[in-house]
Amino acid sequence: MGIGTATITILTTSLDVWPLPDAVKVTIVVVAALLAGLITWRTAGQRREEQSVAVEGASWRPPDQWPPVPAHFTGRVESLAELRQVFAERPRARSRAEHASPLVVSVYGRAGVGKSALLARFGREVADRFPDGRLHADLRGTVEAPVGPQEVLIGFLRALGVRLTTDPGGLAELRTLWLTWTKGKRILIGLDNAHDGDQVKDLIPADPGCVVMITSRQPLFLLNTYDKRLSVFSSAQGVELLARLAGGERVAADVEAAEEIVRMCDHLPLAISICGGRLATRENWTLRELADRLTDERRRLDQLELARRLDKSVRASVQLSYDDCTGVERRLLRLLSLLTAPDVPGWVPGELLDVSELEGADQLEALIDAQLAESSGLDFSGAMRYRLHDLVRIFAREVAFSLDDDAHRRAAIERVLSGYRRRAEAAAMARWPQDWGRSGRRTDSELFAARVQASAADWLNAERLTLVALVQQAKGLEMWELAWSLGRAFCSLCHSLRAYWSDWRTVAEIVCEAAARMEDRRALGIALLDRSAVSGGQGGRDSARKDAERALEIFTELGESWWAARAMRAIGMSLFNDGSLDRAQGYLTGAITAFKAEEDRWWAARGQRNLAELRLAQRRPEEAGQLLEAALEVFQHDRNRYSEAQTLRVYGEVLGATARALHRQGEVKAAGENFVRAGLSLERAAEMFRLRGELWEEARSLRAAGEVGNPADGLRELTYVRRATEMLTALGDSWGVARAELSAGRAHSRLGRVREAQQSLRRAVRSFEELGDRWWMARSLRSLGETCLEAGDRETALDLLRQALDIYRSLGNQAGMGRTLELLRRAEERPESRLSEDL
Repeated sequence: MGIGTATITILTTSLDVWPLPDAVKVTIVVVAALLAGLITWRTAGQRREEQSVAVEGASWRPPDQWPPVPAHFTGRVESLAELRQVFAERPRARSRAEHASPLVVSVYGRAGVGKSALLARFGREVADRFPDGRLHADLRGTVEAPVGPQEVLIGFLRALGVRLTTDPGGLAELRTLWLTWTKGKRILIGLDNAHDGDQVKDLIPADPGCVVMITSRQPLFLLNTYDKRLSVFSSAQGVELLARLAGGERVAADVEAAEEIVRMCDHLPLAISICGGRLATRENWTLRELADRLTDERRRLDQLELARRLDKSVRASVQLSYDDCTGVERRLLRLLSLLTAPDVPGWVPGELLDVSELEGADQLEALIDAQLAESSGLDFSGAMRYRLHDLVRIFAREVAFSLDDDAHRRAAIERVLSGYRRRAEAAAMARWPQDWGRSGRRTDSELFAARVQASAADWLNAERLTLVALVQQAKGLEMWELAWSLGRAFCSLCHSLRAYWSDWRTVAEIVCEAAARMEDRRALGIALLDRSAVSGGQGGRDSARKDAERALEIFTELGESWWAARAMRAIGMSLFNDGSLDRAQGYLTGAITAFKAEEDRWWAARGQRNLAELRLAQRRPEEAGQLLEAALEVFQHDRNRYSEAQTLRVYGEVLGATARALHRQGEVKAAGENFVRAGLSLERAAEMFRLRGELWEEARSLRAAGEVGNPADGLRELTYVRRATEMLTALGDSWGVARAELSAGRAHSRLGRVREAQQSLRRAVRSFEELGDRWWMARSLRSLGETCLEAGDRETALDLLRQALDIYRSLGNQAGMGRTLELLRRAEERPESRLSEDL
């Protein structure tokens, strides 16, 4: 769809404004439909050639997460030449093997030897060879809580633009998605500080166009890997690095002292860099003075046990630089080491020190100059992030626990947690204001709202790992109020984006625990709704409903009528998704009434849309249409384009059901007009979602467009379903793919392709059975039975329909039971019958 289709949509939906005879209006609608069809077929081939990229928005670009090259990088001439030779031989290796695997380069060596610097330097050199992106992750394999492969894959997929709007499942499912999205791509992947081969093996793509570069303390013993052991600097290389930092003239004036410093640093680049940083900030020091200081400190540190993993020379270098810092700089280093986050943005030092952001940034720059802190690159939001080397962190943490009292350490951490809470709540409210109060907040600028929501998404993408780590740290320190408020904002962001399901679940559990520890029943009710949302999205409908029911009980007792309405809607949707339509409608109607009493237009309209979907499943399209028209009026008035597009999608489904009913009754003219209106409504919804980068919603709209059932448009509808299936597969939505298989089966049936229809429907049955979704399994069985009945296979049809009937009975689904009994009567009485259309 493009400008032409959008123009046609506007034309046909504006006919009521013009005083035209009905016959003319019908003609215009039909001509518009034909034009839309031509445009769609003209662009279908082009869209099939395009990759199904599920991007966050129109501004998405190939990611470049590669870390900056240290300004003082020196030496490693031989190592760089060796890597260049490996890359130069790669094209020839690929030509010899039709199914070559990706190149994997493993650089290993002791801590502080400069592995990460070499990775950053060479990666920047070859970056232009990888037009599809440069990905990078610090696996933190040398600390107590290394980053798991699932977390890394989620981050990489998001960076590539994948909108994980449903729970992709475990590591195996994420691995499948990773292979799908890297197929045919040329991506450079950097994995820093790996613990072992198990941590990285699932992160290696299969496409030979990709290259993976890994650093670790020891060899990883991976297949198809070029292993490179990085040794310490030679004396000459160490002196060169020292000269780069301290100045060539100073080093030339006392080469003997420079060589002594390098020797006492055990030729480790990290230790040499720290010493060079001290000299750079202390112009009055001579190299001999530094050498003497380092000698004294080393003797003293030999008596001090800090950490067995720390090399003594590195400890001496860190201690020397630490002692030479100002009191404020030392304090900042100690406090930074207390945070469990992998890295932090530039505002954090100010909070740790309880000073202004600018003053905190100045102190951080001083630590960077001293080589005690380092930049880890730009994040998704464009902000620079900072971290401590693992060895420096261990040193500083030991000193912090020996010098600072518990109260001061807790106060500093609490200030950072409070700063993150404020920012997380602001991002969550910007992304989904209706989750934070009655009616939410309106903006008169749709473009401004879209930008704010996009920036909130970028902020979550940038801060996800840090937020999860800090919520867990707040729990560990029993800072329950901060754990609840920060976690609640995180859950709201994940819910609005339908992203980071495993992290969302982890944090939701902590939020519930925090509310219970606070003995705050209102907070507990909200936490239960957050946990209900993620449980339902992950397929745990029973637990989701129980949490929502408990939340309703709490809010009712507290007199929190707005939150009680939220809980009622959550229960209703849980029952609806489980196929208990009759029970669900009571909760949904109750929620709508309660929201109206609270004068919350947005939530009332959203509830009406949900109830309309239920009415459609009950075969009551006229009532569904009335509910949707009322909801559309609210969303259009409030300029809520996302909700408007969702409602247009459901409205298109209702118009399609109406058209099919009219067609069965022989009212061909009226049916044709409704078929066209249904298709245009769904196309418009899909286009609105596409322009917003909401690929999951676009796929749902396209899938629905493929189920309209227009006899004159069967091939185009099948094209829509196939496109939706491709997108949902790329998004990792296994339920959505199963639903699309059902749609494909129906589309094939309408085209008389019985074999293809039965294949798709059988796949849908198996998928829903594996997913534990009995309602949709019953619907798939019913459609498959109907197809077999149409093909004359009465015995198979009877068996399938009886299975469907048993499931409907267990669910108490009267509408499903009624429709299945109709088909059973047809199968028992008349072997040959016309295939009826399903909703």
